[in-house]
Amino acid sequence: MASQSLNRPINLLVEDELILREIHLRDVDAIFNIIDAERESLKEWLPFVVYTRHSGDTMSFIRSLSEGPIDRRDLVFTIQDKGKIIGLISLKGTDWTNQKTEIGYWLSVKYQGKGIVTKSCKRLIHFAFDALKLNRIQIKAATLNYKSQQIPKRLGFTFEGTERAGELLLTGFTDLAIYSLLKKEFLDTV
Repeated sequence: MASQSLNRPINLLVEDELILREIHLRDVDAIFNIIDAERESLKEWLPFVVYTRHSGDTMSFIRSLSEGPIDRRDLVFTIQDKGKIIGLISLKGTDWTNQKTEIGYWLSVKYQGKGIVTKSCKRLIHFAFDALKLNRIQIKAATLNYKSQQIPKRLGFTFEGTERAGELLLTGFTDLAIYSLLKKEFLDTV
């Protein structure tokens, strides 16, 4: 299994001073502070924000990532610009048998609209296909979250359909747009 041969911690250079670094307990305060300061805007599409009331909640989340078998853990990275944590990106729900995973992400409002998530996703896609030997990556976004849906579109993902009532937000259940990319499709665009 590719996941067991990874050197830990993982650092992925996106460009110049933009880096994806595997999350660590020392990141608790920086991550919580972004969530707490930008709670109102982040909670619209991120259901976990309302349950992240203090830094201990963030610490529990990070600790949970190191529990259980390595092949069942999500691989979560901080997105860092010039050494400052500005968001998270992850490979979640990885199915090693069927060689597929899902990318999830969120970014500080102050850094949105600069192509950072698109660049970070592209780097993580390379890592998933090359180092992890996966074959399929999907991204899901709420059907009304048009900004988030632009990321898989820019990266050449294929729209597969809608997962009805796929996520529970503060406003109730929302449908999710499902996008996917296969390794052979990505290699054709590189």
